[in-house]
Amino acid sequence: MKKSKVIMLVAILATLASVLMACNKPSSTEKEPETIETREFETAKGVVEIPSKPLRIVTDFYGGELLSVGANVIGVEPTAFDNPFIKDLLKDAVEIGQPVNVEKVLELEPDLIVVMYDENYEQLSEIAPTIHIPYGTATNIQETVKIFEDITGNHEEAAQFISKFDQKAKEGREKLAGIIAADATFGLYELTDKGDLWIFGDNAGRGGQALYNALELNMPHENSTAEQTLQLSMEVLPEYAADYMFLTAYDPEKRGEALNALKDSPIWQGLDAMKNNQVFYNDFDTYYRYDPIAIYEQIDLFVDMLIDRSKENQTK
Repeated sequence: MKKSKVIMLVAILATLASVLMACNKPSSTEKEPETIETREFETAKGVVEIPSKPLRIVTDFYGGELLSVGANVIGVEPTAFDNPFIKDLLKDAVEIGQPVNVEKVLELEPDLIVVMYDENYEQLSEIAPTIHIPYGTATNIQETVKIFEDITGNHEEAAQFISKFDQKAKEGREKLAGIIAADATFGLYELTDKGDLWIFGDNAGRGGQALYNALELNMPHENSTAEQTLQLSMEVLPEYAADYMFLTAYDPEKRGEALNALKDSPIWQGLDAMKNNQVFYNDFDTYYRYDPIAIYEQIDLFVDMLIDRSKENQTK
């Protein structure tokens, strides 16, 4: 009798164990927690552990850089949506303010944040791994793409972009061969609404990477890559004048007063580039941009305007 009770007790315990195991086992409809693979990334703030393949990225001023390597940008600062070269690629992205609005970023649930400015770095770091890349970290488009290739892990997309860029640059140089003199100089200038005049090097926007890196055109001899921006007085402008001069005007209110005053200046009118019809007045928003996608598109813009102006001058 005792033996049969023991057998019955064992059977009951076995049944209970089976029931408990069944209760603890995830159902076929339940998802097991995903394991996100991470890696260490060296930044200006030290080593940060980031996703090996980030899928939801928020940034302040690096929207174009991330898009050039095929990243998914879900949030970006406001002026990115005015960038003619990437605004269509940002149709599903959210504007996060400038400075970055931490609450907006939190709502987006990013798995990576990449910033140029670090005002809210500590707060952002509590939301997701945050990488700080100060302005001017890269000196050319190749370095820029490599940085964002490393951040995203999108090696194939980065290689494709650089290959496409190199081909576009090569085609541009071939189109200009015979159109411009080999020793001709090309200068990038900007006029502010306050009348201040600046000259730019090869890594400060305004088309510098397209003009000097991709098309390999010559800077004015007084300028150098070491001096990316230099304010000029009208008196010294002739010393920095190039054979071909490209001018953008920063004029948010579109008043045009400073530009009209410059055009009427005897010094401006006396420049060789003006006399030879080799001055170009370019749209600020188009040429201010310096992300890889903008640089890629600016190559054709410069090539086309130089070819068109050459044809125009030949018919005179």
